Amino acid sequence: MKARLMENMILPNLCIGLVLLVCSLFFRLDHVLRRRPERLRSKFRRQGIDGPQPSLFWGNIPEIKRMMSMVTIPKASSNTLEDPLPLDNSSIIFPHFKHWTKQYGKNFFVAMGRVPLLYVTDLDLVRAIKLYISLDLGKPAYLQKDRGPLLGKGVVTSNGAVWSHQRKTIAPELYMDRIKDKLNIVVESASALVKSWESIVESEGGTADIIVDDYVRNFTSRVFSKVLFGSNYSVGSKLLPKCVALIKASEKPTILDGLPFMRYLPTKKNRQMLRLEKQIYSIILDAAKKHDGAAVDGMLKTIIEGAKNGDLGPLTPDQFIVDNCKNLYLAAFEVTAMAAVWGLMLLASHPEWQARARAEVLEVCGGHMPDADMLGKMKVMKMVIQEVLRLYPVVAFVAREALQDVKLGNMIVPRGVNMWVWLLALHHDPELWGPDADKFKPDRFANGISGACKCPQAYMPFGVGARVCPGQSLAILELKVFFAAILSRFSLSLSPNYRHSPYISLLLEPKHGVNLLIRKI
Repeated sequence: MKARLMENMILPNLCIGLVLLVCSLFFRLDHVLRRRPERLRSKFRRQGIDGPQPSLFWGNIPEIKRMMSMVTIPKASSNTLEDPLPLDNSSIIFPHFKHWTKQYGKNFFVAMGRVPLLYVTDLDLVRAIKLYISLDLGKPAYLQKDRGPLLGKGVVTSNGAVWSHQRKTIAPELYMDRIKDKLNIVVESASALVKSWESIVESEGGTADIIVDDYVRNFTSRVFSKVLFGSNYSVGSKLLPKCVALIKASEKPTILDGLPFMRYLPTKKNRQMLRLEKQIYSIILDAAKKHDGAAVDGMLKTIIEGAKNGDLGPLTPDQFIVDNCKNLYLAAFEVTAMAAVWGLMLLASHPEWQARARAEVLEVCGGHMPDADMLGKMKVMKMVIQEVLRLYPVVAFVAREALQDVKLGNMIVPRGVNMWVWLLALHHDPELWGPDADKFKPDRFANGISGACKCPQAYMPFGVGARVCPGQSLAILELKVFFAAILSRFSLSLSPNYRHSPYISLLLEPKHGVNLLIRKI
């Protein structure tokens, strides 16, 4: 009797519990998928910001994919000044941004699946973001999730006290007074590249058709391998192919699909990424163990010391070392390499500026590789590099997340909202740069950034605020030496095989590489 009574009591209780669980899940889903996104949209509408209506599950991703599928890349019939390559790439790469800007203005609110996103190109808000130095404005959480195998939790993706410790550990090693001491490394690496091209050109009878991308990557990898690993710089030759493969495997983040759970599935791509991540981890950690306690001149020693003190957050000392080495190496070799590749393309397609830069190099250097004094005298070269970085900002987004409610000028950005500053729009805006904003005109920088742009804060190829790239001095040094070395030995023109197809994976890069006809002079 008692057993039957207990059964009669348990069954209703189980049913009630199940109903409560279902209701709880329903209300949770309703909050995540409908109420919270709508509450955020309402907060922005009250501040004068609207945006396209999202779908319940995928946000605005279906509309984004539809517009991207309709893009046709314009092709120039010839690579001449009269018929130049198209340099306004914003409508080719992410056409939805241009479309929504016309509809909603320079700031609008969209949803990438469940990720709330504020698109920003309004100058007042851009200026406020650039001047904001509080750690309440950090890097988006999706970077560690979507790009975890590639970026980990190093200085590029961390926030708060952990990031502050990483930055204080790393940045002093990249100050200008330290970088000047690395000039001989850059010159040696550039000389090696020149010799390899001379050999190829000679074997091809005086002119060679070369896809330059991997050669440039080898140059930047060689430079930073010596900066990072010191006397054990051969580690870089092991890292480079693994990192290039991992970048390729990571080129489409799950945020663009609205399927964040996909990164947990044992797909072929995910297994490949995990395998490459482990191999890179092993290479860097092995180098660190060999160096630990030894008298070395590389940044690795500084990073090892940083792992022994300070706030490491969720990182173990080994993870601190590996993730920060990986962040620095990836940024230093790939970002600088892509800037150099785009620069070669622009110089090859603008022979008048190629000639001006070459004449300056020959006059200043007298046929020798440049030293620090010579680099300081290259005014034309400086303008060329600034214009390359304007037209082709390799890191095409400045991405931030409000870690708390943040006040930027007159706007309140709620906690959890991501902000994307789309540099291709800012750097090509005729209201800022004049009617020739889409043309390669380095002399616009003759009087500096303030003379080139009506709002200097809109020029941000190295990021903004407290998180501006600490390696920008080294990158500029590399680019100056690289272009000086190449232009003093070779003339460049675009190959008939070159296909102009800029796209964004991790960075803004040429999808099919850059083919150049290279002739020794």
